Amino acid sequence: MSEDSEDIGPRMSWMEHLQEFRDRAVKVILTIAIIVAGSFALTIKQTEINSYPVYYPYPDPFHNVAAMLLQKLQHDLLPEYVKVIVTTPWDALIALFYCSIFLGLTLGMPMIVYQFAKFVSPGLYPHEKRLIVKLSGPAAILFVVGAFFAYVLILPFTIDFLFKYAIAINLITFLTIDSFISFVLLFMAAFGIAFELPLIMILLTSLEVVEASFWKENFSYAFAAMCIFGAVITPDGSGVTMFMVAGPMIALYAAGWLISARHKIKIGSPDKGKSVL
Repeated sequence: MSEDSEDIGPRMSWMEHLQEFRDRAVKVILTIAIIVAGSFALTIKQTEINSYPVYYPYPDPFHNVAAMLLQKLQHDLLPEYVKVIVTTPWDALIALFYCSIFLGLTLGMPMIVYQFAKFVSPGLYPHEKRLIVKLSGPAAILFVVGAFFAYVLILPFTIDFLFKYAIAINLITFLTIDSFISFVLLFMAAFGIAFELPLIMILLTSLEVVEASFWKENFSYAFAAMCIFGAVITPDGSGVTMFMVAGPMIALYAAGWLISARHKIKIGSPDKGKSVL
């Protein structure tokens, strides 16, 4: 092992790695669990101090933060002619649980990223650590942009479009609360992940795992995969909603290819020595 490889950190046994993984996983799980419990047990109230609004948490297991999020989703995304119903005693509770998990993962993301970075950093070269630091900020931003894009532009149109089939054949439109929240959160998560595509392409090209020409040569395969992905998460026979999902992903793929071809992130040359896990 060369002197430069000392930056990687001391060699660890498999048992030490498992212990390290367990400790960091426990911290992540506890963080998410605390947020989930808080969103179930607390609501947000408002008061005024010197004419300035001040918001503070207040115990309320029924009108809690998860319920506030669920009501916001219904107000923003559902057409007026669609009525949300529950068909079992636990439907509402399950929907609130999904909202709480979503809040836990979203608000706990800084802890998740931090613990993941601390776990993998001993096994990375310094130039690889620099690359991760450069891309971590844009990765978080792209995920939020993707979820927001789905929330503002895709979901309202998609839900209204799909329910118009029922209106066209004179059906009464009802939607169970668990189906609604599952559909919405799946869409937002899918778009958040999909918006990471250009970053993944740039990362692989910058690390010289693939050449920039690889993305152009395999565009047809990527196009087919994106259409299949759109069909899976939007089972609509018309194909309109499928291309509403696949279309932005194809544009992101093209952006990733163009950026990879014209600009490779400068991360420095690899230091001497081998990465030791």
